[in-house]
Amino acid sequence: MPLTRRTLLSALPALGLTALAPPLRAQAPLSVVATTGMIADAARVIGGDAVQVQALMGPGVDPHSYRSTRTDIVALSRADLVLWHGLYLEAQMEDLLIDLSEVTTSVPVANALPQDVLLSHTDYESRFDPHVWMDPIRWTGVIDSIRAAMAQARPEGAEAFAAQAEAFADEARALDTYAGEVLSAIPDSSRLLVTAHDAFAYFGDRYGIEVAGIQGISTESEAGLARIAEVVDLLVARDVGAVFVETSVSDRNIRALIEGAAARGHEVTIGGELYSDAMGQPGTYEGTWLGMIDHNVTTISRALGGSAPQAGWQGRLS
Repeated sequence: MPLTRRTLLSALPALGLTALAPPLRAQAPLSVVATTGMIADAARVIGGDAVQVQALMGPGVDPHSYRSTRTDIVALSRADLVLWHGLYLEAQMEDLLIDLSEVTTSVPVANALPQDVLLSHTDYESRFDPHVWMDPIRWTGVIDSIRAAMAQARPEGAEAFAAQAEAFADEARALDTYAGEVLSAIPDSSRLLVTAHDAFAYFGDRYGIEVAGIQGISTESEAGLARIAEVVDLLVARDVGAVFVETSVSDRNIRALIEGAAARGHEVTIGGELYSDAMGQPGTYEGTWLGMIDHNVTTISRALGGSAPQAGWQGRLS
């Protein structure tokens, strides 16, 4: 049975853990557990051989609805460092992740971003859109937050972490340059990105593309017939013929949208599958943060009438 809020100290005996694991030897890798693949990827790049990273959520997993398991609780409690996104992305786990500070270091890395770079949402009063990884420049702030958390947990690695984080941030800035170039080629009339849920607001804000998600910023929200009709109206008015499915969200609403447009005499096709709340398969280029964004940028540009190389920024897309 999935676990929601529970005081961690009282949960450990029930899981057969009478005490935390003994401290690791000085030269042993720093044990890091990250909630999302995007955070885990950054931790691996920044930490290199000095860290051992486990991600709780793999490809196709929706972090908005994810609930921790008993195995997760054990891994989290035994980690030297827990890195989670924050900004209410892990909505079903947030209380547990906060409680973890009783037994280990638990850091919501996106909460360190200044509020003036965050986007609010009319559906969620007093909360911010959590999908900051969609903008490479904003993501550099999270990269630095991860670096700081790792340096605090393992001070002797601080210099190496800083150098590797800066190199990763340089790659993010180079990817941003590529994205700006290929997305600027999309005609003005086609600069409309329609997806299953509203995960691309930071992407649209960065690259000047209007974004329409059928659901809200959380996949827990429901998309009604009225919302689908609104998006159909937008597609017809703008004469846009491509919409996008997401790897971690059901395509049911996108299919309904296509049918609704057809009933209006407007042909809409699926322009491709995008990575929104999860990356691609481990061991692939798309299974990295750089790869997922490269894939999204390249797919969106080509489907909406822009110009981008089929193999993407570094020629590595499958």
